[in-house]
Parts: sequence; C-alpha cells; structure tokens
Amino acid sequence: MNMYAIRAIYRFEMARTRRTLMQSIVSPVISTSLYFIVFGAAIGSRIQNVNGVSYGTFIVPGLIMLSLLTQSISNASFGIYFPRFTGTIYELLSAPVSYIEIVIGYVGAATTKSVMLGLIIFATAHFFVPVQINHPGFMLLFLLLTAFTFALLGFIIGVWADNFEKLQIVPLLIITPLTFLGGSFYSIDMLPPFWRMVALFNPIVYLVSGFRWSFQAEAEVNIGVCLGVTVSCLALFIVTVAWIFRTGYRLKG
Repeated sequence: MNMYAIRAIYRFEMARTRRTLMQSIVSPVISTSLYFIVFGAAIGSRIQNVNGVSYGTFIVPGLIMLSLLTQSISNASFGIYFPRFTGTIYELLSAPVSYIEIVIGYVGAATTKSVMLGLIIFATAHFFVPVQINHPGFMLLFLLLTAFTFALLGFIIGVWADNFEKLQIVPLLIITPLTFLGGSFYSIDMLPPFWRMVALFNPIVYLVSGFRWSFQAEAEVNIGVCLGVTVSCLALFIVTVAWIFRTGYRLKG
C-alpha cells in the first residue's frame, strides 16, 4: 500500500476545503441553522412532540443526514471530476498508484470533510434545541459508514459526469428529494398505511431512521434492517467503483 500517494491525494483535497471554507463549511451550517429556525421554531411551536420528543429535537438527525449525504456526494464528485476536466487524471493513472489508493485518497478526504461538517451541525443544534445521544458509539459508526458510502456514490458521479451541470443532477434532483421524503422532518409512522409502504422503498428512510435511533433510541424501522440497507448500498458502490477501474469507464480513451 502506497501510503505516500494516499496521503498526497488526501492532503490536496483537504487543502481545497481550507481554500473554500465559506462554501464547504460555513454555507451548509448557515443553511441548516435556517432549517432549525423555520422548522424548529415556527412549525415546531405548532407540533407538541413526535415520538415523545419535541419537534425541534426530532428533526436534528434528519438535518444532519441531509447535509451529510449532499456534502459527501458533492465533495467526492468534484474531487475526481476536476482532474478529469483539467486532464491531470492521466498523470495520476500513469503514476505507480493503484486504483484502491486513488479511491482511498479521494473518498477518504470527502468522508472526513462530511463527518466534520456533520459534527459541526450537531454542535450548532445545541444552540437551538436540546439534543441527547442515547447511543454515541453507534452514532459515530453510522455517521462514518453513511459518509463513506455516499462519498463512493459521489466518486461514481464524478467519473460519470462530463460537465459541471451533471455533477448537480443526482444530489439536487434525486438525493435531496429522497431525503425530504425519507422522514427527515416527520415520522413515516404518521403516514397512511399505503404511503408508509411506498416510503419503505426509499433507501434514505433507513439511513435517517437508523441515525435517529442512535439519538432517541426509537426508530420507525428496525435498526438491524437500517444497518443492513446501508451496508448493501456500500457493497453496491464498491462493486461499481471496481467495475469503473477494471473497464476504464470515462477514465481512458
């Protein structure tokens, strides 16, 4: 394992975050704070509690997950797309660096940035609502697992996209709507039976539900099922990345 190559890629990507601090960290935190103000204060004042906790406290895991998913994808997708756009990806592919080391460098940096952002949003939530974690170890595990899984998805999107507009298609038109419909701001148990069954086909439901369980020790879906869906998504994306490098899809030619 070429640790020097991994460290070089990782440091370069982390340095890019420091250069774009407003866009990478400050902007998502401000946006999430507005969610707390609008949903937690305005709407929360009209809803007494959900699953035994105040509405503002209830939406904390969903808001963290919303930022975590979108930032994991955008960080990883831009990280690999920009070298393709400038042509420096060919220098990387011709260097004595394995595909695994390339993925670890880019995806590891995107995962680190997303987890940092998630923890910052978690700290910010304390200024608006009372927050308690019932299972801190599982919370960190789920945070890392989810960030790494969707950073892999972002890597795939960055390889697939052939322009900057396509980088935003999946996060804006698919991931964000699925997150809003995945129980981030409500419990799917509040839905009629038919629509609750439909919601269970949304994989984001299991991510949000599992993450919420680590906070409130209650979830709409069994925690084992939530973890299983997350690991299945991780396995699917790993296989896809392996296929990309094996075939050279959008990287060679």
